[in-house]
Amino acid sequence: SFTKDRRIQDLLADNVDGQYEAIQIHLNNYWRGHWPTHPVQLNLHGLPEDLVVEVISDFVRQEKTPDQPIHTYADWLLASFGRTFAETFPMQYTRKYHLTTAENMSTDWLGPRIYRPTLEEVLRGALSTAAPQKHYITHFRYPTAGGFSSYLTKFISDQRLNLECEAVSIDPKSREVGFSDGRVESYDGLVSSVPLTDLVPMIVGVPKDVLEASQRLACSSCVLVNLGVARQDLSEAHMTYFYDEDICFTRLSFPHMLSPNNAPPGTGSIQAEVYFSPKYRPFDGEPEDWIDPVLEDLRRCGILREDDTILHRTSMLVPYANVIFDLDRAEAVETVHGFLDDVNIGYCGRYGDWGYMWTDESFKSGEDAASKVLDASGG
Repeated sequence: SFTKDRRIQDLLADNVDGQYEAIQIHLNNYWRGHWPTHPVQLNLHGLPEDLVVEVISDFVRQEKTPDQPIHTYADWLLASFGRTFAETFPMQYTRKYHLTTAENMSTDWLGPRIYRPTLEEVLRGALSTAAPQKHYITHFRYPTAGGFSSYLTKFISDQRLNLECEAVSIDPKSREVGFSDGRVESYDGLVSSVPLTDLVPMIVGVPKDVLEASQRLACSSCVLVNLGVARQDLSEAHMTYFYDEDICFTRLSFPHMLSPNNAPPGTGSIQAEVYFSPKYRPFDGEPEDWIDPVLEDLRRCGILREDDTILHRTSMLVPYANVIFDLDRAEAVETVHGFLDDVNIGYCGRYGDWGYMWTDESFKSGEDAASKVLDASGG
């Protein structure tokens, strides 16, 4: 976790009895055979000279251009970086990660996620490899044993959980939830972290406009390809972003670098992310279909050698990955949340709030939603 919230830091640390790795994270990028440090806008050194000149020239011209209205993410990118950089890097990455164009995205998700540099910072990064670290993630805490999910163990150990129960209907008038096994449970207060796209259709009596709004919401799904390799020195970076659209994965991470317990001694691990979207790029086929393309592209960009021994290979589909902040989102979320408020169904988390939320933000969202229900019931 890279939360800066001290309360959440202490809570997660306590959940693993203080046994975590404190990591100074290193991020880089891959673009046409080049490996610039992240973020690229501060690390142009080593990229093709003509490209660097065009990027800086555009940046200078853009700084002298009168401010224009910002309606889309594309507007923001062009105003922040100039056309050459915007079209070469973030707009390409947008198509791979968000599965749509920057012209079809809003800006209300940005926050600190993309650093807007000064001209001096751009110039220093073009002339030197000693650019300052400006990414919103600089340090990361990871459990020494048990993986990231071990942060949650103490939360669930003393709670009453009913697993393998699929909710299929919610009747807000009778305050009942129906399950796929035929059971019906009544409730005094209800909080849902179910994705809004799945939650709304199961509500009895949902108005047509609310149902249609939920169907306009977009998110990505992700095929994760996990590899074990008989070699540890796979990367200097903990995570790499890939801009080239002819490379199937969008991002790589190397879990063995987060804890010595994540892989046997002398071995390494790679997790590749290949993105899809029900709205923009529906997934078709099986997750296993992507193992060989990932291996091929890892060899093509030089992370894997031809003689590397692959010790482990698996893949899985994560149906809900990231919320896509397209131009339909804001109005659709307002409509859906307004209805849920009217029928007293609480919502929380990345897919209940339908927001770009990290672990700490999702946790606090759940706390807030639970508090509202308890306050309403006098609990």
